[in-house]
Amino acid sequence: MNRTLIVTNDFPPRPGGIQAFVHNMAVRQPAGSVVVYASTWRDGREVAEFDAAQPFPVVRDRTKMMLPTTRITRRAVEILRAEKCTSVWFGAAAPLGLMAPTLRRAGAERLLGMTHGHEAAWAQLPVSAQLLRRIGGNTDVLTYLGEYTRSRIAKAVGPRAAARMVQLPPGVDESTFRPDSGGDAVRARLGLSERPVVVCVSRLVPRKGQDTLIRALPRVLAAQPETVLLIVGGGPYRGELEKLVDSVGVRSSVVFTGAVPWEELPAHYGAGDVFAMPCRTRRGGLDVEGLGIVYLEASATGLPVVAGDSGGAPDAVREGETGYVVPGKGGESVLAERLVRLLGDADLRREMGEAGRKWVHDAWRWDMLAERLTGLLEGAN
Repeated sequence: MNRTLIVTNDFPPRPGGIQAFVHNMAVRQPAGSVVVYASTWRDGREVAEFDAAQPFPVVRDRTKMMLPTTRITRRAVEILRAEKCTSVWFGAAAPLGLMAPTLRRAGAERLLGMTHGHEAAWAQLPVSAQLLRRIGGNTDVLTYLGEYTRSRIAKAVGPRAAARMVQLPPGVDESTFRPDSGGDAVRARLGLSERPVVVCVSRLVPRKGQDTLIRALPRVLAAQPETVLLIVGGGPYRGELEKLVDSVGVRSSVVFTGAVPWEELPAHYGAGDVFAMPCRTRRGGLDVEGLGIVYLEASATGLPVVAGDSGGAPDAVREGETGYVVPGKGGESVLAERLVRLLGDADLRREMGEAGRKWVHDAWRWDMLAERLTGLLEGAN
């Protein structure tokens, strides 16, 4: 059996989308086939208990952020040899994929690097694009989330590496994200049982577009006066969003939940009638949405979705079928129009929700995508 060393900074219990992506893929690999080498994130019982509960060995480096230094590379080689691994999977290709040549000389026969939104950003700057080209040239396959990230990264890594790129997006657990996930209880607890709810589940940072939702809300309220915007998640932007709520005058129509434990997220999706996250691209394309798994989780929950047009976000929506894509910048009026249309048409919401759930089942299931990764690690392009 092929045995794989996963080298990654992105691993739970550190929170985040890439962390969840890598972990969900790892736990679905054949028993006994993976070993993880990860950064520490933080000291304490939480990390130790998490690692002990995994169905594979987890080796933690003492640093909170691993870089392809001599020490880190030497340790990766030691683990590769001790665990008799024949393949290496970089949870994020940049920058740890720069260790690829040394690991190949140490015995790795197959090297795979996952790419995400930040590799697409690397591709736009001359120095980091050159490093990305080295990574592409020294790995056997790079995965990509969707067409947006593929097109950006392919230009940087060159035609030979680009020809070896394979799509491998994160998946959705249909048994967790489903229409009966407990949304009614969340609505009742928050006093929203009789109100139309637009829900946004995301970290509170400027790129995600919660401010655009707040600015669009007066137009929505003009047509649907009882609407409430449910903003789920924590993050550094909350203070600015709270001020914006007051300046726009919609305090009675916005609810902030703060950070929510992962196991409660499905119920918070289910508390909505419509899911919306009008994400936008910032910093000249360096701050961009790689895919937007939240749209697919909402679809699995049976909600129509409204997405921004940042980066690969449109790859997670079938326009007019599972939801809508709106401009991430200056799109308040279009956003409001789409939300009013959905909130006012229960049949349309149901049709889009059912179409989204079917699409997730057909194309975005974890078991199907994890099997694809298994094949790539074994040499199938």
